[in-house]
Amino acid sequence: MQKEQNRKTSSLSILAIAGVESYQEKLGEKYMNQDQLDHFRKILKAWRDQLRNEVSRTMLHMRDEAVNFPDPIDRAVQEEEFSLELRNRDRERKLIKKIEKTLKKMEDDDFGYCESCGIEIGIRRLEARPTADLCIDCKTLAEIREKQMSG
Repeated sequence: MQKEQNRKTSSLSILAIAGVESYQEKLGEKYMNQDQLDHFRKILKAWRDQLRNEVSRTMLHMRDEAVNFPDPIDRAVQEEEFSLELRNRDRERKLIKKIEKTLKKMEDDDFGYCESCGIEIGIRRLEARPTADLCIDCKTLAEIREKQMSG
């Protein structure tokens, strides 16, 4: 139940970033038609822009807030805060690359299909995770394999 709630929250937050409503499929509509592609392109570009703004904000913050504190504890606290921010920005930088890769897949008419088995990933899964490149079944199998390898 908690996982489902987290997925719904994640989906809503990504849609909220883009300022769009959830896509309403029409009866008999072709999968990954132009309307659907435009919907996901809008989401991905808004998400990418928001992440880029965060990176810029962090750089300004770090430059403006960098103070050479005489007290070693104050200096250590500031360095730890900067370290956490940089770690977050690094994750966001990787996510931006993944978003760019997904936008490229749209240009190549390869978006929305599982890289492993080739079936449709699905509108709802893509709204929850627009950069998904595996269907839910292949992703589940990959996670099981990962757990077995690390366990």
